[in-house]
Amino acid sequence: MNYRRVKTEGGTYFFTVNLADRRQATLVDHIDLLRSVISLVKDRHPFALESIVIMPEHLHTIWTLPEGDKDYPTRWALIKAGFSRNIAKVEMIGASRAAKGERGIWQRRYWEHLIRNDEDFTRHVDYIHFNPVKHGYVSNPIDWPYSSIHRFVASGIVPANWGALSLEISGDFGE
Repeated sequence: MNYRRVKTEGGTYFFTVNLADRRQATLVDHIDLLRSVISLVKDRHPFALESIVIMPEHLHTIWTLPEGDKDYPTRWALIKAGFSRNIAKVEMIGASRAAKGERGIWQRRYWEHLIRNDEDFTRHVDYIHFNPVKHGYVSNPIDWPYSSIHRFVASGIVPANWGALSLEISGDFGE
């Protein structure tokens, strides 16, 4: 099926990508592999990784594609396939996936949103960095090790205690 997706050359996009089995912790259990695959794909198909948080069973990220490039689907296909090929086959694979030779690690689809302006960008970065608190893993975003918030704190964009107090972030983020 061909889903309608916004594809803007050089666009900045927010993504939510989920595991098929949301009860697993596969992404953090294999964090070095995931980071390596993302880096490899980024080297071969460049994009700016603006912000990211990797949760046990999903991730959120913001990418900016190069001018003239709108092909984020290929990048996601390569990341998902590269990750899946390098972990043991222990997941349940349904008949539909087996017939297509697919693994059962990732949900087939993902959520994408074209960032529209600076305010939209900031709201999505905040959502990304606050996600571990939202899900109850930590009380302060800086305490989650798999987040770009560490880069934001180190560069002085936000203080180390950002988000430790109550924070309201509204919107539809694909979770």
